[in-house]
Amino acid sequence: MIRLKKILTIFFAMIVLTACSGEENQYDYIFTGESEHWEAEYSFSGTEIWGEEDGTTTYSNENRDEFVLTYKGTLKELSSLESLEYSYDTSAGGGSGTREFDEPPKEVTFKSGGSTGNGAKVNDDEVIQVKVKWNDYEESFELHNESS
Repeated sequence: MIRLKKILTIFFAMIVLTACSGEENQYDYIFTGESEHWEAEYSFSGTEIWGEEDGTTTYSNENRDEFVLTYKGTLKELSSLESLEYSYDTSAGGGSGTREFDEPPKEVTFKSGGSTGNGAKVNDDEVIQVKVKWNDYEESFELHNESS
């Protein structure tokens, strides 16, 4: 009887340890690119956790991203800016922004970003398409991972 209790105790301890353990992977990618008038940086980082529960593989993740668009000229050159639209596309979705200006902008850099739980993950080797429209102009360019 005592031997059976020891075996059951060890068995349940193994189950608990297996259910609680998981392989954690962290990633941090920075994609950059530019056109004639604009340059952009897209950073994507997060953690993914692989585990096993009741004989089934489990997966969860948390992601953070930030998109930074910068005008390559001077702030004075942007003084006539009335509207700015930008978008970027990744395998995990993408994002966009629109700004209308009643007065000249105070910065040449525009940012957006966020975080998600259990969302899609951006691949480290992908090419991110960027489109920028301002006043009557438009440019498109690509972002590439700096470490690829």
